[in-house]
Formats: sequence, structure tokens, C-alpha cells
Amino acid sequence: MSQPVIVILTIAGYFVLLMIVSWFASRGSDNNTFFTGNRQAPWPVVAFAMIGAAISGVTFISVPGMVAAKGYAYLQMVLGFIVGYFVIAFLLVPLFYKRNLISIYGYLEERFGAHTYRSGAWLFFISKILGAAVRFFVVCAVLQLLVFSPLHIPFVFNVIVTIALIWLYTVQGGVKTLIWTDTLKSFCLIMSVILCIYFVAQNLGFSFGEMVGAIKEHETSRMFFFDNPKEGTYFWKQFLAGVFMAIAINGLDQDMMQRNLACKDSKQSQKNMIVSGILQFFVIALFLLLGTLLMIFLDRSGTPMPEKSDEIFGLVATHPSMPVIVGILFVLGLVAAAYSAAGSALTSLTTSFTVDILGAHKKQEGKQLTRTRKGVHLAMSAVMGLVIIAFYYLSEEDAISAVYTLASYTYGPILGLFIFGMFGKKPVHDRWVPAVCVLAPCLSWCVQYALHRWTGYETSFELLLINAAITIIGLALLTLGNPRGAVAQRIKHEA
Repeated sequence: MSQPVIVILTIAGYFVLLMIVSWFASRGSDNNTFFTGNRQAPWPVVAFAMIGAAISGVTFISVPGMVAAKGYAYLQMVLGFIVGYFVIAFLLVPLFYKRNLISIYGYLEERFGAHTYRSGAWLFFISKILGAAVRFFVVCAVLQLLVFSPLHIPFVFNVIVTIALIWLYTVQGGVKTLIWTDTLKSFCLIMSVILCIYFVAQNLGFSFGEMVGAIKEHETSRMFFFDNPKEGTYFWKQFLAGVFMAIAINGLDQDMMQRNLACKDSKQSQKNMIVSGILQFFVIALFLLLGTLLMIFLDRSGTPMPEKSDEIFGLVATHPSMPVIVGILFVLGLVAAAYSAAGSALTSLTTSFTVDILGAHKKQEGKQLTRTRKGVHLAMSAVMGLVIIAFYYLSEEDAISAVYTLASYTYGPILGLFIFGMFGKKPVHDRWVPAVCVLAPCLSWCVQYALHRWTGYETSFELLLINAAITIIGLALLTLGNPRGAVAQRIKHEA
């Protein structure tokens, strides 16, 4: 059986399972089900589903290859994630539940005003559409190489088919469907990694004890880096970055928080956050253990190291000496990660655009709101597909890196808005907040450029904090004058 046929059958089998789960989850669904899951999701299910939600196709491909250059340094950041999840659980979750928010950016309207609210929603929209498109682009490129190119099928058709499949299983049930399909994804990801570890170790002739010993002795298994503060792998840089990245990318991201807000109450959601954060550490550790085994396999088989570390997993999984099942598991894990990540992005984008930007939930009800929501869902699917196709024909490595950098820029103002809103009590001139949200990333870029130009300092994850700090300073300046009077005038005018 040829490789393209094996991949197609694997994808088809997974999609059938996906549609079965989606059908059961979406029965009797309405707009409330799509947006909030009726606040009835069991927290243990959400916690397990969140493991898969945090892992994209890029993570599935990249993390095992990371060990080649950085060892297990990534786990230092994941330890920071756990602390960040505790902050989210005990600071943000009660805040969002207390206000019974559909979209977390509704808090910004209550605290600052309509202009700030829309600014947060647009920042999320830009960040998520680009980030999700890049992640899915990487997976579509792999599928193009394994399936569509050998069958002489163009990339555009590849994207249309995969986006259509994702639209199909998310259009009805929304976040409720996502939670249960993410549960399936988490199971497939964990089992695929465990079984890949087993088959690679078996190919190397290792018993369990020998495998543990070989991994422990290998140079890539180093986890803690305390020796050089200038390096990007230095423990405190990674750990602190993990704390704030978790807060920004999980706690202040509608995509991730939409699942957490589907629990019955804040106490249930807090349990979910803490458990999922701890479980994520062990799942990422499995990916890194697999990475060391892949490095050992390359050494012993005499297989040359690929130019990009992202190619290591796929290279070993499809190696002639490996059983076919390893390649199938690789494709299964990749597709599970990709479909779930893109599906959740479409659902959160639909929710945010419908609620935050259009305000349809305030103006419409019942069937009219359903038509609007489904129209937005279809439009988001089309936009994502167009962005993916644009990347394929126009992008280079630097362009893709630039998109990731842009995504990190957009989270800085969001982080700054929430920090200022929660810990500051003064009102601001709401109409000028969008200008601050635009200027903050621009000034952050200037700071990054100046540091590199004049001191040689390479700015990394701390760019998020610089961006947030500039936003906070800008908001503080907007408290000067008579912002309370400005708010009163705005309310009077709207009335």
C-alpha cells in the first residue's frame, strides 16, 4: 500500500471518529451551546481536553526536534506555565464567572468603555487568525508533501478540503463540540507519542530499563540551565517567560478561555485549570523523551541530521526500517493536533467576532442570531483558508517568523489592558485607548531594535512584558485630565 493511500485512510478514519463525537456532542445545541457549552461541561473532561487544546500541529512536529539544540530546556518554561495556570485559576476565572461573560473581552467594556472593548477584540482577532493560519499552514505543507503532491493535487485543493472538514464538525456544536473532540485529540496525541516511544525503543533493541538509562545518559536530556544568564535557555528567563506566556496566551485568549468558561462554576473551572496545567508538563515531557530516542536512532542508523530539527520526527517515523504503524501514528497525531487547533480557532473567532465586534447577541435572538453566527463561521473559515494559501505562495522562513512575532506583539497590549484594569481603579479616556494599543507594539519594536543595535542584546520572550509595560504607561497617561467626565459625556451621548 502506497504512502499517500495510508495517510488518506488514516485521515479518513480519524475524521469519521471526529464526526461521530461531534454529532453526539451537538445534539440539541443552540446559540448558548455554541458560545458557552451551556456551562455544563464536567471539569475532568475539560481538564483532559485542555491537554490537546494546548498542543498544535507545530508543537507535535517541533518539540521532539527541539532536543537537538536545547535539550529539555522547554520544560523550564512549562514549569512557568503551571504557575501561570494558578494565576489564571485564582485571579481571572472568578473575575470572568462573576460577570457571566460570553467573551472575556466584555470585561474591557465594563472597565474602560466601548473603544477599549473593541480594541481588545480586534487584537485577539488579528493574533488568532494569523497564528492559527500559520500553525495549520505547517500541517497542510506536510500533508501536501506526503499525500497531495504525489497525487498531483494542487495546494489550494488541499486547503479547501481540510478547512471544509473542520467547518463541518464545528458549525453546529461550537465550544461543546470542541471539548469532546479535544478529548479525542488528547487521547490520540498521548497514545501516538507513547506508542512511537515503544516502537522506536523496540527498533533500537532497548528494554524499558535500557531505554531509561540511554535517555538519561544522552547529552540532550539536560533539563535545567543555570550557568549563563545571557543564553535563551537560562532557567529564570524560561520560567518567568512561561508564567506570563501562560497568562497571556491562555488566560487572556478567547480561544482557550472559552473552554474553561464552559464549566458549571468558577470552582469547577479552577480545578480544571490546575489539573490541566500539571498534566501538560508530563505530556510535553513525553514529547521530549521521544526526541532523545529519535536522536539516538539517527546516530545508530547513520541517518544524516536534517537541515531543520522540525523534520526529525517525520524522517524517523517514515524511515524504511520502521514498521508502518509508526508512520500511521505520526500522521494520526499530526492530524489530531491540526484539526483540533484549527477547529477551536474557528469557534473562538466566530464567538469573538459575533459577540465583540458585531454585538449581535445584544441585537438579535433565536434564528436570526443563529444565521448571523453561521454566516460569521463560514466567513472565518474562508479568511483562514485564504491566509494559509497566501503563506504558501508568498512566505519564506523569515515571513513566517515575522507572523509569530506579530502574534506576540498583539498579546502585549491585551496583557497590559487587563493588568491595568484589574489593579488600577482610575477611569481613562476610552476613545484614545486604540491609539495606545497601536503605539505600544510600535514602540516595543523600537526598543527591541535599539537594544540590538546599540548593545547587541537579543530580545526574546521579554518583548511581551515590554509591550505590556508600554501599554500600562500609556493607559496611566490617559487617566490625566478629566476622564471620568469624558466617560459621563460618552454615556450621555449614547443615551
